[in-house]
Amino acid sequence: MIGIIGGSGIYQIKGLSSPAWHRVDTPWGDPSDELLTGILGGQPVAFLPRHGRGHRIPPTDLNFRANIAALKRLGVTDVIALSAVGSLTERLAPGTFVIVDQFVDRTHARIKTFFGPGLVAHVSMAAPVCSRLGDLVESAARSVAVPVIRGGTYLTIEGPQFSTRAESLLYRQWGMSVIGMTNMPEANLAREAELCYASVAMVTDYDCWHPDHGSVTAADVMAVLGRNADHARALVAAIVPALGDRPAMCRSGCDRALDHAIMTAPGARDPAMVESLRVIAGRVL
Repeated sequence: MIGIIGGSGIYQIKGLSSPAWHRVDTPWGDPSDELLTGILGGQPVAFLPRHGRGHRIPPTDLNFRANIAALKRLGVTDVIALSAVGSLTERLAPGTFVIVDQFVDRTHARIKTFFGPGLVAHVSMAAPVCSRLGDLVESAARSVAVPVIRGGTYLTIEGPQFSTRAESLLYRQWGMSVIGMTNMPEANLAREAELCYASVAMVTDYDCWHPDHGSVTAADVMAVLGRNADHARALVAAIVPALGDRPAMCRSGCDRALDHAIMTAPGARDPAMVESLRVIAGRVL
């Protein structure tokens, strides 16, 4: 099953056959909303509006663990995560889609793992996205004439405020490509859940570093969001059929991320933690 996480401006998927909204319970509470399932391009799909329908939940208050767990519980194997971002480089103009390959996490108020006291695990995040999915997203984007760039670093800030100009200039000096508020710890949790994960960052503005963008307002962002949403729907319609031919094992190893990650000896594991983690780590537990 293919999971689509819709970012700002993307609260539903059109063209699904047999659509149905489902409430999914998880050990970590409620996800952002019910999940929409159906068939698209001959493939089963589960869609989650990251901020909830109507954009009700700010970035810091997103229940990232419940969102990823709900997708996993429904049987999702591959996740395409769409998100609105600001650009930190001239070459990534508003309207450009960036297939992210790295992250820098500057958030400080979020729970970033399913594991913890009683069951400790360390997964590798050296290559935080699935290259197989990235290849397919790039091909699909080009097939529907979506302006796309392969590769870029997504800087995640806490929000909900946009950056100060000093911060924006600093992040440019660091060599960051785009800036947003939601892909971390989402990517971390997808890796712990052994899901193949691809991040598609949709540029809405140049952030406040740009001389022609003296400040960034929600109104500026919303104007571009509508155009990006149309491109995102075309991209989803093109990518979903291509994901049907899934190999038995991911060449990036996403589906085996926990093979050597769990550190806690079996006899020392907290039974309650083990039970709650079965949906995430049942393969190795």
